[in-house]
Parts: sequence; structure tokens; C-alpha cells
Amino acid sequence: MVDLDTAIWLALGTVYLAVLLRAMLLERREPYARAAWLLLLIALPGIGTVLYLLFGEPWVSPSFRRRGREAYAALLPYAPSTSASQPPEWARNAFRTCEAASRWGLATGNMAHVAPGPDAAIDAVVADIDAATRTVHLSFYIWLSDHNGLKVLDAVCRAARRGVLCRIVADAIGSRALIRSPHWARMEEAGAHLCASLPVPLGLGFLAGHRTDLRNHRKIVVVDGGITWCGSQNCADPAFLPKRRYAPWVDILIRYEGPVARQAELIFASAWMTETGEDMRPVLSADPPAPLAGGFAAIAVGTGPLSHHSTMTNIFVAVLAAAQTRAVITTPYFAPDPPLLDSIIAAARRGVELSIVFPNRNDSWITGAISRAYYPVLAKAGVRIYEFRGGLLHAKTLLVDDTLALVGSANMDRRSLDLNFENNILFESRALALEVSAHQRRWLAASTEIDHGGVAARSLPRRFVDNLLTTAAPLF
Repeated sequence: MVDLDTAIWLALGTVYLAVLLRAMLLERREPYARAAWLLLLIALPGIGTVLYLLFGEPWVSPSFRRRGREAYAALLPYAPSTSASQPPEWARNAFRTCEAASRWGLATGNMAHVAPGPDAAIDAVVADIDAATRTVHLSFYIWLSDHNGLKVLDAVCRAARRGVLCRIVADAIGSRALIRSPHWARMEEAGAHLCASLPVPLGLGFLAGHRTDLRNHRKIVVVDGGITWCGSQNCADPAFLPKRRYAPWVDILIRYEGPVARQAELIFASAWMTETGEDMRPVLSADPPAPLAGGFAAIAVGTGPLSHHSTMTNIFVAVLAAAQTRAVITTPYFAPDPPLLDSIIAAARRGVELSIVFPNRNDSWITGAISRAYYPVLAKAGVRIYEFRGGLLHAKTLLVDDTLALVGSANMDRRSLDLNFENNILFESRALALEVSAHQRRWLAASTEIDHGGVAARSLPRRFVDNLLTTAAPLF
């Protein structure tokens, strides 16, 4: 007869072997990520098994996945009609990649401008909400009850009280302090409809139907269906009090008018419909915004764990492939998968003047260390590497040849590539690109360029640590 201790060990051994086989047989996983998990499972069986069960796969319950896909399919007919005009040939594949991801065509006839700074952006968002007559749709990963956060919250309350239909989404983890505060209830009392996105009871993801750390990282503002804001900025002060030692947080937010606003609203509406069950088709039955004379081509795209594998990577790669002479990237979190890393290296090797700006001080020490571990391979390819010293550079921008740009919520790390729900807008406009470039030039002026010689002259211990970090990058 098997005693209790033996039975426990047999059970644990069975779980371990099942997890090991699962890690080996799982489809939709790159070989480098598979190797990293197998290495961890073999080196640390107990800890590795627990970590894999919690974080090993970007799993979403079948019911959530079904609801998400049904909601998206139901709303697709409300996308603006595809324009007959085409972007320049050199940028066409980048737009086609976004079209394949979103399942709608590019929108022409858009106008936009970049907010001059984070406080000015919030003031402008508040002004748009105060001018709303029909709907206000907001989605933020982090919403704080600080000065800027409460300004937006008060504007929502004012809009709801005068009869504007306000739908508000805040990530249940990123905005948990606000959601648990009286301010959240105050919006509901004013008449706003609220959704705490992706809640996780007591940190147990399997009870909620998704991974605990799978988050709604989107930043979406849509007012009256015709104005949308997209960028990296959360609803908070740049001082960002929960992590004040890294302040100021330096972001970018762009205000768009035109048909691309309907696409952004579809991204919001599909997520809202998935989580709340409200049928959003009547909301979108109104005519989409008409193209504006002299406007430019753009496309809004939402990505996440319901997207096809590597969708966000494919978008980054396609935009980089369009670069002919120059590309500038800003990203606070850099842990690329091999296709994205290879595309950056390939662009530099073919003669594109490619610069990447990272924050000098990162609020995620492990991601910051992983980012620096990639410096040698980037430097060897000829990439110019900068570290921003004016706070935490949180803006996620990719600008190509001062004409084509991708700006939104997605970082170049595994969380944005594989796990989180993200939203970005790709546009082709020299005027708007030059506004983005002006911000990038200011960030570069406040940065220190990393010496390639110093990066290349790594000691053997440093090389060992860097290689270990890049090997472990898929785990983060």
C-alpha cells in the first residue's frame, strides 16, 4: 500500500511531467521561448512548475475568447468603408499588415496634432469631454486619483449628469486604487457606466478565466465618435506618485479627427461588449465620421491574446521594413522576440540610420537590465543607442523617414507582444510625423549616447550575465 508521502511525491511528479510535456508540445511558441521555459523547469523543477502554471502561457478561457471573437465579428460591419486611395508603395505593406490584424481597411481623410505635453494633453481631453453631446468612451490601464486623474473624472461626471452616455474602462489591477476609492463610485452615481477590466479575484487567474498578469494596457479616448486620442499616456500626473522616484514620466498623446476615430471606437466597443455583455451595435449605427479634406491615411489596430500569434511583432517588423534612410524608436521596455530584434538589426545593416532611446532609470529593474543586455548586439549592427535622463521616457514611438509612424500603447517587450491588450495607430503624414519627430528630438537632446566601444569591451562576467538575461527574456 502506498503511504501518504509517496502519494504526494507521485502526484507532484505527475504534475511536473505534465507541465514539462505541455511546455514542449505547446504550439504558437517560438523555439527560444520554449528553450527558456524548459531550462527553468529542468534547473528548478518546483519553482519552475509553479511559475509555468501561473505565467507560462498567455491563456484565456474558451468562453472569454468566444465572447471576444463574437463581439468583434458583430461590430466589424460598422467599420468605415475602405478608401479606394492607397498609401505610397513603400509604406503599403505596413498598412496591409495592420489591415490583416484589424480586418478593416485604412482610413483616409484624418487630421491630427500632438499634445505639447502631458498636462496640456489632459486639459485638451477634458475640453473634449466637456464639449461632448452624445458619447464619451474612455479606457486607461492606469488611472490615478491625482490632479490630472481627478480632472478627467470630474469631466466625466459633468458629462454624465448632462445626459452624455459615458462608458468608462479602467484596468482592474493598474487602476485598482481608483476603483476601490469613492471617486469611482462618484462616476457611477453621476450616471456613468463603469467596467473594471479583467478582474482577478484574490489573484487567482483561473477563477477569472485568464492569466493574472494579462492586462488591458490600452489608452483610448473617443468622444462623440469623431474624436479619438491615442498614445502612451495614462490618466495621471507626470509626477506619477506611486513611482515618484522615476518621475517625471514622459509620454506622448495624439488627438485625431476623422474616420480613424470610428476604428478606435470599434476597438473600445468590442472590448466593452466582451466584458459587459452590452450590445454595442446600436451605438455604432450612426454614420462614421466623414473624411476631412486634405487629411491623411491612418489605421487604428488593437492587439492582444485574442489576436493571431505574433500580430504585434508583425506590425513592428512591417513598419521597420519600410524604412529607407532613418528610423527612431522610443520604448521604455525592450525585450524583443527574435523576429523583432532581427528586423531592427537588418534595418541598421542595410544603411538605415536607426536610433533607439531608452530611459536611463527604469521602473522595472529586470526589464531595464534585459534592455541593456541587448546593447552589444544592437551596437554591433550599427544602431545608435541613447539613454534618456530627464525622467522615465514612457513614450512608445516608431518613426520612419519622417513620414510614417506607429504611436500607441505597445512596448517592444514580451508583455506587449504576447500578453496585453494594446492599441496603436499607424499613420502616413509628413506634417504629423514632424510633430512626433520634434518630441523625439527633445528627448534625444536630453539623452546620453552609449559608446559602442564601451559596450563591446564587456568583461566575461558581464557577458555571462547579459547572455543569461537575454536567454531569460521570454519569461518576462
